Amino acid sequence: LVFTEEDKYGLYSNLLFKYFLAEGVVCGHDLFVASAKEHPDHILKELPAPLLDDTYRNELGEEATAVKSEDFQDSMKIAWRYQNLPKMEASPTTSTKFGHYYDVSKTMSPELFQSVKWHSFYLHEELSLQPKMKTCNMNSAYARLLQSIQRIIYQEGFDGSDPQKKQKNILRIGIQSLGSMLWGDDICSSDTPEDINSLTKFLYVLRGLLRKSLSACIITVPAHLIQNKAIMERVTNLSDTVVGLESFIGSERETNPLYKDYHGLVHVHQIPRLNSLICDVSDTKDLAFRLKRKLFTIERLHLPPDLSDTVSRASKQDLAESAKLLSSGCGAMAIGKKHLDF
Repeated sequence: LVFTEEDKYGLYSNLLFKYFLAEGVVCGHDLFVASAKEHPDHILKELPAPLLDDTYRNELGEEATAVKSEDFQDSMKIAWRYQNLPKMEASPTTSTKFGHYYDVSKTMSPELFQSVKWHSFYLHEELSLQPKMKTCNMNSAYARLLQSIQRIIYQEGFDGSDPQKKQKNILRIGIQSLGSMLWGDDICSSDTPEDINSLTKFLYVLRGLLRKSLSACIITVPAHLIQNKAIMERVTNLSDTVVGLESFIGSERETNPLYKDYHGLVHVHQIPRLNSLICDVSDTKDLAFRLKRKLFTIERLHLPPDLSDTVSRASKQDLAESAKLLSSGCGAMAIGKKHLDF
């Protein structure tokens, strides 16, 4: 269960959501898309186009060349203490191939999309088909969604406890903007919501379905609207992977020179615990994302290597204050000083 905290305007989280579904199409998995905001048919038609085999090298060759030239220029300016730090490759052409790459400037071809089996759940259509229902003090929309997921798992042969005669496959479940007002939930509109346990009950049952079936699920939630932090803690405990996207749109960081190469930050709040009580801790804590012309990339956040003499002292102090937001792993701050130590 992958839980994604949406950015303020839902631009980049929606792109990450489509990446998850597009990977399912390329791998031949079955899809189940649920939404109360946008019709699932429209979501599936806007999936990014995959760059298969060696095509991605040709398509992204220009961007890879540009990245390498930037790295060369930075290496001329970078301080000696940074030269020995591990460097994360920004270009997919030089890294180990895992999964597939996608061109966000193009949509997936209908021929490729029609080769997989998909199911959709649009809340407004479901509400018109059945009368209002409420189960176990759970929101009516959540109860319907659980019934649909359960039906697909059992009928389409994804139930792991039941031996299947046909060839096994994987079901990819995508749920968009869960917990918003469009789902009939009030956790985003009040500090003391009436259905405070609806979302956690839904995730508890969903996690049980995922555990005994051949399926994986991604959920996006407008976490910035949820004022009750206790709800977010419960949701985190019920999820395997929790990732938050923080966009720079409309914030002071949008014009801050420290973040000029990025469009937002990636916060990894939790990763899966495999055969242990606590989860593994990643070496890289400072991650940022940027949307290029054709590619959405997540990279290690690097501080700018050079502050020119034209930058005023006040601007340098502002940069130093911004740098305090980064962990000490960057090695860019001097303890007890108010300036960047290069």
